[in-house]
Amino acid sequence: MKTYIAKPDEVEHKWLIVDAEDKVLGRLATQVATILRGKHKPIYSPHMDVGDHVIIINAEKIRVTGKKAATKKYYRHTGYPGGLRSESYEDLIISDPGKILEKAIWGMMPRNKLGKKMFKKLQIYAGVEHPHSAQQPEKLEIKPII
Repeated sequence: MKTYIAKPDEVEHKWLIVDAEDKVLGRLATQVATILRGKHKPIYSPHMDVGDHVIIINAEKIRVTGKKAATKKYYRHTGYPGGLRSESYEDLIISDPGKILEKAIWGMMPRNKLGKKMFKKLQIYAGVEHPHSAQQPEKLEIKPII
């Protein structure tokens, strides 16, 4: 038996919509990263982009467990000496709730050109409205991982 290798013309990228309301951040991020990479499909090939497009709505209603809401910090560096900047989870959920999900999902993607291409298939919106109704996205129910 030979190993199956997907061909670019055989790959079909579906559009899926996920409601993040009352979902735990890390659990949702792992499942979305799996869908973006295409690991949920039987034609998965690590060297090709076989994943689906994912639209996440209600990003402002995502939750974290424990004391993370009060203690979690997000760091970035400007590139200059002494340029370390930090922002708390509480501040970031108010100013840009999509950034929290982006950082969580990006941390689970491959660090190469293919990973960047896969990550571009992710759209995150703070509220319920999104401009992708023409793509006819299918609703995807994220089940809790036990």
